[in-house]
Amino acid sequence: MLETSARLLRLLSLLQSRRDWTGPDLADRLEVTTRTLRRDVDRLRRLGYPVEAATGPAGGYRLGIGAVLPPLLLDDTEAVAIAVGLRTASGASVAGLAEAADAALAKLERVLPARLRSRVEALNSSMVSLIRTGPTVEPAELIVLAQACREFEQLRFDYLDGRDRRSVRCVEPYRLVSTGRRWYLVAYDQDRNDWRTFRVDRIEAPTPTGNRFIPSAPPDLQALVSQSISVAPYRWQAEVKVRANLTDVAARVPPTVGWVEASGVDCVLHIGANEMDSLIGHLIGLGYPFEVLEPPQLRTRVRELADRLITDHPSNPTQYL
Repeated sequence: MLETSARLLRLLSLLQSRRDWTGPDLADRLEVTTRTLRRDVDRLRRLGYPVEAATGPAGGYRLGIGAVLPPLLLDDTEAVAIAVGLRTASGASVAGLAEAADAALAKLERVLPARLRSRVEALNSSMVSLIRTGPTVEPAELIVLAQACREFEQLRFDYLDGRDRRSVRCVEPYRLVSTGRRWYLVAYDQDRNDWRTFRVDRIEAPTPTGNRFIPSAPPDLQALVSQSISVAPYRWQAEVKVRANLTDVAARVPPTVGWVEASGVDCVLHIGANEMDSLIGHLIGLGYPFEVLEPPQLRTRVRELADRLITDHPSNPTQYL
């Protein structure tokens, strides 16, 4: 059994980790009886921590809101997770996030115990991020979009599409999606009566209208966003039947490259590219037999390249000697 002081810190850490706990769950985690747990809760209250109790057969506890804040209690894995998250944020696509992440990491290191601080500093000094250049989004605009999603509030904004066409959109925002390189807003476009994906860096002056909405049944978010960024923007948009199961193909095709749907024991890959040969090269690189369903021009080009490869690499190369 843990010593009392160590057990109290562990109890605080557990109460911080999620909103509600049953008494038996907490007692089991601490390896104590529910009676000992109640005494520990009373000790925390005397120390100024607002632990709220719920009545019922099992009983429940939560850490309430109060003037006395509990210390930041992290186990090894949690500390490493935060350090890695803050360090990798330096390559994110949100303006000013790198500086804020560095400042937050420095604050974290100052409040951690020496043992954990040493490990976090080791990670911090050893990690290098390959920062991608590209458009960034403003944190303030990202927050406006996020709050509108949470509050189910309609938004109006100016939008510049990939062809530099400007329009005013009125939407019902649903979710923000990050690919690591860019941010996208998934929303129901009221004027077009359909779900749409908007690149956040192309959204200008997002303004909540004050009108609330009842969210519609959302589509498959991953498929919607993947289709809009991996297929729709490109000249050549292909449907390819791949002779492999969905799980194996999806593991080799990131959502930013294409999206996959099941088709019996096989699957259908939806993928796009501006150059047909680069699209074929990607399909060959998957390592699975495939059949082009659409477009017919791609099927023809696959046959042409296959014939050329057979001609250039005959089964009996000695005929050229």
